[in-house]
Amino acid sequence: MRKVPMPVKWLGAALLALALAAAAHAQQDTWAGVERIVAVGDVHGDYEQFVKTLRAAEVIDAQGHWAGGKTHLVQLGDVLDRGPDSRKAMDLLMQLEAEAAKAGGAVHPLLGNHEAMVLLDDWRYVHPGELKALGGEDEFRKAMGPQGVYGKWIRAHNAIVKINGLLFVHAGLPVPCARMSLAEINKTIRGELATGNADGLAMSYSSPLWDRSQALGDEDEVAKELDAVLKKHGASRLVVGHTVSPEGIAVAAGGRLIRCDVGMCSYYGGPAACLIVEKGVFYEVAAPKGRRKLDLAPAPARPRPDPSAP
Repeated sequence: MRKVPMPVKWLGAALLALALAAAAHAQQDTWAGVERIVAVGDVHGDYEQFVKTLRAAEVIDAQGHWAGGKTHLVQLGDVLDRGPDSRKAMDLLMQLEAEAAKAGGAVHPLLGNHEAMVLLDDWRYVHPGELKALGGEDEFRKAMGPQGVYGKWIRAHNAIVKINGLLFVHAGLPVPCARMSLAEINKTIRGELATGNADGLAMSYSSPLWDRSQALGDEDEVAKELDAVLKKHGASRLVVGHTVSPEGIAVAAGGRLIRCDVGMCSYYGGPAACLIVEKGVFYEVAAPKGRRKLDLAPAPARPRPDPSAP
């Protein structure tokens, strides 16, 4: 088995331009009619586990290039912090973003709370290896700044998207935030990261980047809450990362919630696993165990968005 080559030491201007051009759809938040969806949870600087996961999902080939065709790959945030190789993971995502767009697919690297933390100068969980990979603290700060190669790229992305009636977000969608449209949530968080506002939604523990109440709450209560949240947005299920599910991809709240943070990084020691949705059927795919069909309760019929719902 050939190893996937490491990304180049520094992305050239041409590749960054391609990645940003592919990210132009970041202003778009909704897609329908997508043939195949792959959702990957928190990476936290573990490039090798990330690559294993993408290969198990058959969205990259042995050389590390896009092989997913029209698949939409959603990375649910938290590429940064805790591990040393977030730079490699970002380089790979940038490359795949451009390659997928050419193939008719898409890559959606969503914002996580750790992206917000790093961009807003909260470095509590930055790994020494991340600093070293970029040449030290000063270079790391420049690279993550508004005009830096990675900072510019991260700030171009969404916090939440809807694909085939599934909502994808890093942590959850608490009721107060659910009253906002997807476009309002994304615009607000991107604006705060652009202006350096650490006192707004991006850093609030009750925001889509932080809130764990739906992942950890009483399932019956969460199911009732999600009925209203999903109705508001014309969605059937909510797919999240952020809260580690050591048993693998987890289904909760009567099938309304799917948790994809399997703790794949070495910090947590979890598996290389992800969620795959094909023709409306949901699977966990893990390396080396393979595919497991998820037991989901029937989702309620997806209604049209209801602006008056809470």
